[in-house]
Parts: sequence; structure tokens; C-alpha cells
Amino acid sequence: MSIKTYAQAIKDVLSEEMRRDNNVFVIGEDVAEQGGIFGCTRGLIDEFGPKRVRNTPISESAFVGLGVGAACAGLSPVVELMYMDFVYVAMDQLLNQAAKIRYMFGGKAKVPLVVRGQQGIGRGNAGQHSQSVEALFMHIPGMKVACPSSPADAAGLLRTAIRDDNPVMFFEHKALYAIKGEVPDDIEFALPFGKANIVKGGKDATIVASLLYVSKALEAAAEMEKEGISCEVVDPRTIVPLDIETIVNSVKKTGRLVIVHEAHRTNGMGAEIAAEVTERAFKYLDAPPQRLGAKHCTLPFNLGLENAVVPQVGDIVSAVKKTLYV
Repeated sequence: MSIKTYAQAIKDVLSEEMRRDNNVFVIGEDVAEQGGIFGCTRGLIDEFGPKRVRNTPISESAFVGLGVGAACAGLSPVVELMYMDFVYVAMDQLLNQAAKIRYMFGGKAKVPLVVRGQQGIGRGNAGQHSQSVEALFMHIPGMKVACPSSPADAAGLLRTAIRDDNPVMFFEHKALYAIKGEVPDDIEFALPFGKANIVKGGKDATIVASLLYVSKALEAAAEMEKEGISCEVVDPRTIVPLDIETIVNSVKKTGRLVIVHEAHRTNGMGAEIAAEVTERAFKYLDAPPQRLGAKHCTLPFNLGLENAVVPQVGDIVSAVKKTLYV
């Protein structure tokens, strides 16, 4: 095991996979000499050169489309978006092309494409640079969606994503890049998609959280432990495929469910999980599921207002208690 930051774990997997497979290459804005977002591609150009680490113009529709075409031609592109907010200008390339190609060619075509980048709050980046957009990609079949919350998850899920023959949206949170954690040194270390992680065991309520909100859920659980309330914290790791079985089994044990994420509450991941659990485990629920997410408004620039829009640790505590004291 080595102690690495989230950003270092990503960079190391990129370099290891590029050494393993000459078809893997990286493109995006400032990924070469500038080292990409939070240094996640720093130094790659020195080892692999400008043919495999390529800066692009500021045109996400163009270079995401390039990635789709390269994947179809047998290469394994890793496309970095400077902010995941910018994915909106490449939606046709992703949702109408990449997501459908394998199906439309009867499985004969492969699309080993990874699109990764930062999203989320914490730096006052305002309405066009602070969004959490992962739920948009749950709706269209054909794409996988990974949301790592720790350095080990970032490493294990990214390796799986690069080796997958399907397009993968890989969402990283800007507030996580500096966190540190243990990461296996094994260059074959990979985490399977569709397998949730029970981050903390508990018996009184289940909290499902992703990305930055895994740590906030753990904070809330620690606060409630002082009052004798035991919460189980489940991190889905991937929301497509979604390991609903692990979540349902947790709810069968605790009888209560709270889902919290930074993306907007309306039509978010929480809505889907709440619906699935209600359909599959209604008789085990002792209270209605609670969903927490960003308010239905644009993310503000002001940090105080930003915090007012997204759930806080106290909101998670209140939601859990609401399920306990119906």
C-alpha cells in the first residue's frame, strides 16, 4: 500500500495503463505541458510524448467527438474535460453516438472511451463551473457512470474504466483531489463496476452517498453515534451500473433510508434509489425514504450562498432523525 492523493492516484493509473497498452492516449485542454486539472496528467507528456498526450482547442464537441471516433477505430482514448459542466456541448457525441454504437452494430463495434473531469462545489466557481451532472447519464442506456470518493476508488475504478469496451463517464470532485488515502501498489488493482462499498456498518438507518458526500455522511454518522444512533453508510461507487441489491439489503436491516448527493435533488440519483428501494423493500421500511440534494436553483458564486444551496452535515442528521421519529 502507498499513501496517495486522489489526484496522484488518477495520474499513476493513467501512466500505468499507458505503459501497459500503447492504444491508450490522453487528450484535453492543457493536459500536456500544463498537467491538466489539478495535475492529474502532469509529467505524462515527458514519458509518452505529444502523440499520446495531446492538447486540444477549446471545443469539447470536437475533441469528445474525436475520442468517440478513435475508440471506434480501436484506440482507447481518455478524454479530460476541464469542467464536467462543459459536457453539455458534447451531448450529441456522447448520448446519441457513443452510447448507441455498440447496440446499433449488434455488439460488433467497441467504444473503449473514458471521459473524465472535475465537478462540484467548494471553490466558488459559480453556475457554469460548479454543477454536478452525473444523474443526466443515468437516463440514457449504453454508458457507464463512475463516481469515486477516495484515492483507492479513483485508482481502482479508473483502471476498470480504461479497460472497459463501453463508454464510461468518470466523475471526479474538485474538493477531493488533495485528500489522501491508501492505494494498493498492484498495477492490476481494479474495482468492479456495479459493486457498492459499505463504508461504515450500522443498524438504525442507511445513508447512501456519493463523491464528496461520502465524507459528509460519515461526519453525520459520527455525530449521531454520540446520541446512540448507528448509521450504515453505503457508497454506490458507480451509479451505472447501480448495485441496488447492496442498498436494499442494508435497508432490510435498518428499516430506514436517507440518500444524499450534491447534484440537484429533482430527478437526481436519490430519486431513482428511493423508487427502487420502495418497490423492492417497501414492507421493510419503517419510514418514508428521505432525499437530500441541491436546491432547484443555479449554483451561486458566493461561498456562503453556495453552502446554502447544497446539503450540509446538519441536514443529513436532521433527515436521519426524521426517519427515526416519524
